[in-house]
Amino acid sequence: MHTGAQGKGRLFTDPSADQARSFFASKRRALVDKLTNVQDAVARLVANGDYLAIGGFGSDRIPTALLHEILRQEKQDLGLAGHTATHDFEILCAGNLMGRGQTLNRVDIAYVVGLEARGLSPHARRVMQSGTVQCTEWTNYALAVRFKAAAMGVPFLPLRSMLGTDTFHYSAAKTIDCPFTNEKLVAVPALYPDCALIHVHEADRYGNCRIRGTSVADFDVARAAKKLIITCERLIPHEEFRRDPTRTVIPFYCVDAVCEVPFGSYPGNMPYEYFSDESHLRQWLNAEKDVETFRQFLDKYIYGTRDFAEYLQMCGGLPRMQELRRQELLL
Repeated sequence: MHTGAQGKGRLFTDPSADQARSFFASKRRALVDKLTNVQDAVARLVANGDYLAIGGFGSDRIPTALLHEILRQEKQDLGLAGHTATHDFEILCAGNLMGRGQTLNRVDIAYVVGLEARGLSPHARRVMQSGTVQCTEWTNYALAVRFKAAAMGVPFLPLRSMLGTDTFHYSAAKTIDCPFTNEKLVAVPALYPDCALIHVHEADRYGNCRIRGTSVADFDVARAAKKLIITCERLIPHEEFRRDPTRTVIPFYCVDAVCEVPFGSYPGNMPYEYFSDESHLRQWLNAEKDVETFRQFLDKYIYGTRDFAEYLQMCGGLPRMQELRRQELLL
């Protein structure tokens, strides 16, 4: 197969399916209890230097509790798949340029910095403009296809996206000639994250998961990741999954840890559960305008709290969560 042009971006992960297979072959697949807490899951499964993938879509169904804990434990030099990223990217960028080392040092970029209709994150912009984070560009679709390739166990997949664009120029993709039609295509390498973080609606203690609403690439991310931490709104009995296995989106054998975290996507939206807290997201954006103000904001809400439950209490506790639930159910 003829290979043509190549993007100038750096490839941050090994796309070798054989290397990934050798790792997955040693991964335990037994139906064992994986229930733990957020602190333990992050301490055991997120290592300095790991490349992360984050589940959800935009500010929907993001694993906020895990991201906060990564900052509290001051994990360093992480890579990230910036796929449909909004507040999750904003949180991780908070660990950079704040006198606590460098949380992120490399990012595959498709959608970052922007919080959709809410505007741009001033601090994420500072981080990206600082030159301290290595970047390679992709489209959201290209990153999804990279996860798909990894989930399929192949080192690359072809697509038409990015042909003739500057995005291709700054990517790590290559053009190839189709062996059947001679058409020019883009080959994107498989993306095997070291660790993925996904928040779901329901899970059992073994790791079987249910998701309602848009799942985007989470089906493939769960199967591509070498380690997977699940947080869930509700822990439900295993018998529920056995009664209706067709609703299982992520099976237990992909999962390494399960943490029950009610309102775990806050201040993001959780479809069919609660609406995003737009006033608190605005607080983040306003605090970020000044570095010292933002430092105080983080000390109050993340570094100065013991866990996510304490953070929720500071943000209004159960009354505020109930109001956000009413907003979601009445819209």
